[in-house]
Amino acid sequence: MPSESCPACGGSGWKIVERDEVSAAERCDCLSGARSRSLRAEASIPPRYAEASLKNFRARGMPADEQELKHTLVLLGRFIADFPALERPGLLLMGETGTGKTHLAVAVLRELIGRGFSGLFCDFQFLLNRIRSSYDESSGSPDRDLYRSALDTDILLLDDLGAQRGTEWAEDTVASIVTHRCNQKKALFATTNLPDPDAPDAFGRKMAGVATDYRRTLADQIGGRARSRLFEMCTVIRLPAIEDYRVAASRGSR
Repeated sequence: MPSESCPACGGSGWKIVERDEVSAAERCDCLSGARSRSLRAEASIPPRYAEASLKNFRARGMPADEQELKHTLVLLGRFIADFPALERPGLLLMGETGTGKTHLAVAVLRELIGRGFSGLFCDFQFLLNRIRSSYDESSGSPDRDLYRSALDTDILLLDDLGAQRGTEWAEDTVASIVTHRCNQKKALFATTNLPDPDAPDAFGRKMAGVATDYRRTLADQIGGRARSRLFEMCTVIRLPAIEDYRVAASRGSR
């Protein structure tokens, strides 16, 4: 909705501009601001990350890791600038707990929402629980609406992908969401701390050392179909194993 107090349009949503001595009407800037605020509210970004940006991302690590993080920030900035005209308009951030994956994913999402794209943040376990609840007739429509939004929004961010007990139902649900978005050419962003021995990242490397990592892999948790589609549609970025930024922040505040 246009702002009734807008000095340019007086609340009509249209402003008069002069081009080559000819008057014309065009959409007022206050409309784009109102749309951006509406899209941010609809995105369900947690308050913790409400101000997340690439500029305010802070992490501590070895000098080599910090240099790699700088390259990552440049890469993400380029991703934002080129979106959606990318070969892989999705984004998969992989790394250990506390490396800032969610902050960075939300930072990219917020920038794109500011450009007019709709988006939705979903904790993956929460989304699965809501979808499961939607099968109960007494749950009402909100749970079904969330599933539909996860399919239809311009950009879906699945946080902590694979953080659920691996079941056939969970694999099928992940596959249905990922496949639908891939087929419809809709962007999917995801974060995960699960290893994947065959996942190259945007720098052309594969995950080192995973041969000795006996945790369940991303494919174990979401299934081979979903994993294959995910790598087909996403730019993959691995974050270095830096100091947990939450621990560092806590220590710094004391």
